[in-house]
Amino acid sequence: MFLSFGGPEGPDDVMPFLENVTRGRGVPRARLEEVAEHYHHFGGVSPINELNRAMIIAIDAELRSRGRDLPIYFGNRNWTPFAAEAVQRMHDDGHARALVFPTSAWGGYSGCRQYHEDIAGALGETGLGAEMLLRKLPQYWSEPGFTAAGVAAVRRARAELGEGPARLVFTAHSIPTAADAAAGTSGPDGGRLYSRQVAQASARVAAALGIDDYDVVWQSRSGPPQVPWLEPDICDHLRDLAARGTERVIVFPIGFVSDHLEVVWDLDAEARELAAELELGYVRADTVGTDPEFIAMAADLIERYVSGGGDLDALGCGDNGQVCRAGCCELPARRGH
Repeated sequence: MFLSFGGPEGPDDVMPFLENVTRGRGVPRARLEEVAEHYHHFGGVSPINELNRAMIIAIDAELRSRGRDLPIYFGNRNWTPFAAEAVQRMHDDGHARALVFPTSAWGGYSGCRQYHEDIAGALGETGLGAEMLLRKLPQYWSEPGFTAAGVAAVRRARAELGEGPARLVFTAHSIPTAADAAAGTSGPDGGRLYSRQVAQASARVAAALGIDDYDVVWQSRSGPPQVPWLEPDICDHLRDLAARGTERVIVFPIGFVSDHLEVVWDLDAEARELAAELELGYVRADTVGTDPEFIAMAADLIERYVSGGGDLDALGCGDNGQVCRAGCCELPARRGH
């Protein structure tokens, strides 16, 4: 099962989709309407579902080239096709065991544990928890194929920008600093699992490119301004680079497997327009999703675990959405709870 976030595929989908994303979080209606305008700027369509389908086709072709005929089912957290629909279809087609490939390379609550919750929720909704085994594949930010796809993306962007010095800026989705601090506290490094992984993955790509000096920044923060999130924000960083005399930048969204609204709006609209105002040469590197190296990496992961093999300790979590190890990918406790 290919498990992703989901996105609207037409103007009428936008507000119901946003209500699904924010359900239970108390986000004001005015804020939803503001974000909805970002989607309507692109015709009410997020590119994520189309790109996910392209990735599924590519993974299927790669597996078939290796002699693996494995059906792939597509499920989302927040929009059709929903994860429960995919689970029901798998069961109806006679499948009782499935690997789950998530479109997140990372640890932390939103990067990992929430996908386990999606699996548990889909099995609960369908009532198939006793009849099926769903095993989520491990975090893959450190896989060589992930690094290689990132290197290729930056090289393509470099060629687009042309000769001359350029600053390499990696970006990933920001999260509250408290949520980052709570992730990975059971490990030897004591928290900040997500931001450490993003930093390490960025370092791997930069090293492969022979770049010693680069930046890791964040984007797409939301929520009340009094809540601290990972910083600096990409737009604030572009202002700082311009003030320091930087003339050209390559922005690589390493935190995202494929384009979706937060990539195309935050980087291709807001950041690009700001760069033009600052007279910065600007190019945004591709996300890795359909790069052949990334597709081969996904197939490698599937082959590693498809017959019940692989390092099960690397999974870090149980099957069927069983929760992570204590202190691994938890949300911080809320005040008053």
